Amino acid sequence: MGVEVERWDEARDGPLSEEAMRRKLEARGYRVSRYVYPPGTYFPPHTHDVDKIDGVLSGRFRLEMLGESVVLEAGDMLAVPRGVVHAAEVVGGEPVVSLDAVRVR
Repeated sequence: MGVEVERWDEARDGPLSEEAMRRKLEARGYRVSRYVYPPGTYFPPHTHDVDKIDGVLSGRFRLEMLGESVVLEAGDMLAVPRGVVHAAEVVGGEPVVSLDAVRVR
């Protein structure tokens, strides 16, 4: 199991928008919440008891998981399996607008 970033594909998914990403995540069986994280936001290493996907609509969001570090940008999504330790932080001076998706089925 490695860290695999899913990039938005305009040819397949159409123009990136909050509504389009939300529809895509909901179609996969996720409940979606929108968050805005200001510059300097840091989430220390932690786990969740549910499978999640972090999707970025704008800004830059670094996630560290499984010994790897990736920077998510607009249109990027990353699956975070339940129980996997990860950390995250906003990179740069722009807030991150994120869709936080939690598996419900």
